[in-house]
Amino acid sequence: MTTVDVGRPARRRNPARRRNSVSGWSMRTIIAVVVAIFVLFFVIPIVWLLLATTKSAHALIVDNPFQPGSFGDLAANWDQLFGFQDGAVTSWVGNSALYALGALVITLVASIPAGYAMALTEFRFRRLLLVLTLIVMLIPNTALVLPIFLELNVVGLIGSPLSVILPMAFFPFGVYLTYIYFNTSVPRDLLAAARLDGCTEFQVFTRVALPLAAPIVALVAFFSFVQNWNNFFLPFVMLPSSEGYPIQVGLTSLLASTPAFNPSSAGAQSVQLPTLALATVISVLPVLIVFLFAQRFLVAGMTAGGTKE
Repeated sequence: MTTVDVGRPARRRNPARRRNSVSGWSMRTIIAVVVAIFVLFFVIPIVWLLLATTKSAHALIVDNPFQPGSFGDLAANWDQLFGFQDGAVTSWVGNSALYALGALVITLVASIPAGYAMALTEFRFRRLLLVLTLIVMLIPNTALVLPIFLELNVVGLIGSPLSVILPMAFFPFGVYLTYIYFNTSVPRDLLAAARLDGCTEFQVFTRVALPLAAPIVALVAFFSFVQNWNNFFLPFVMLPSSEGYPIQVGLTSLLASTPAFNPSSAGAQSVQLPTLALATVISVLPVLIVFLFAQRFLVAGMTAGGTKE
């Protein structure tokens, strides 16, 4: 005689739960592949570049690529780099700071009030100016270098710091970011109340709107500084003398003096590969430092405007 256990029903597999499990594993696999690709193409070259600065030219070729060098080799590379052409690298870094910071000041003075005006004031051709700003944003910067060169050549500014600072200060993306922020994150009633209290439009901007716009000011400043510091083609065209080069253009002189890339450059002023790697690290170090100190403001600026009051 057979017995049937009616108290414990037979287990059945849930197809939906199984599909969710398979989907979860598929998503984890995709994420793992993406992270592996990121490490392969981005992290590994950066690690190699940092380690290359601590090696001699011979050790860089013979030793394990990911074996650290020594502080002695790092000091030797540092001395060779800053002794190149009687301290030209120091001048190049100083020029980069001058161009980037000078253009940054003009950018903030021009773009923040322009974005505020287009967002919160009414005047003729306001919409036309906004459309033109969006159109100029789509034009590659390199396409504007030749007409800018011809204009500055007419007024005799080629070769001067202003030939680099003034074009760099033209930053329509900053105007657009500021326009979006003021249009979405600053209550119009607050500005209207300030006007009722007797504030002029300039006082409304400086005493009410500008203090509220600190996150977007930091964001515009960061993007402008990064773009100015990394700009290569504009200073390369505008500055005929290496004495006025920024560090990004100066790297081409170091590259031309490296026998591994230019065999005819072997001589007293030749630069070895570890020294060139150290120059590359120094060229990106200011941007990294600015990012590390400003990331709190950058996050606030990027999330600003996400909600409309």
